[in-house]
Amino acid sequence: RDWVYGGIDGTVTTFAVVAGVTGAALSTKALLILGVANLLADGFSMAAANFSGTRAEIEEYEHVRNMEERHVEIAPEGEREEIRQIFQAKGFEGEALDSAVKVITQKRERWIETMMTEEHGLPPISRSPGRAALTTFLAFIVCGSIPLIPFVLGLPATIEASTVMTGLTFFSIGSLRSRWSPAPWWRAGLETFAIGISAAIIAYLVGVLLGGVIQ
Repeated sequence: RDWVYGGIDGTVTTFAVVAGVTGAALSTKALLILGVANLLADGFSMAAANFSGTRAEIEEYEHVRNMEERHVEIAPEGEREEIRQIFQAKGFEGEALDSAVKVITQKRERWIETMMTEEHGLPPISRSPGRAALTTFLAFIVCGSIPLIPFVLGLPATIEASTVMTGLTFFSIGSLRSRWSPAPWWRAGLETFAIGISAAIIAYLVGVLLGGVIQ
């Protein structure tokens, strides 16, 4: 999740800089300065945001869990009735309902986890905020640097080479995403490709418009 998230955003934003600068007909030097500055600053920002967001999810889960633990300890009958109502709404009745309530409430840990998922919709969180941030940053840097490579190496037809390499990156990231999605790899790849290229087209048109105004 974090690699796909950082990879897509890094590639989109950096190639948007490339497209915008090209549209404005600025120099390669300006393109590299803006591209690298965006790569590092936005990559750090994305990592920090993911760190904060992941930590907020964990803190929310722990807060609600502590609340449920207190409820089970202070008012077990009320919590047991909530379990009954939850499974009754799922279609359990009679002995099946009584048995489900008994099995779930026999073990405190299972009881609380059931309340977390069924009442609050909060499954256990195993993600590390630090690992999520680092993965996002590395993906952002690695994938986001690809649109800049032709300009760094001074390749011929730099914008064309950058576009091809970026398009392949978009498609590859999307195809990777299909491992966690029911969509086929080619559809996920084309979807990500379309999103990235659309962002680049917008940046290019803005560059052309503002470049003409500034000049």
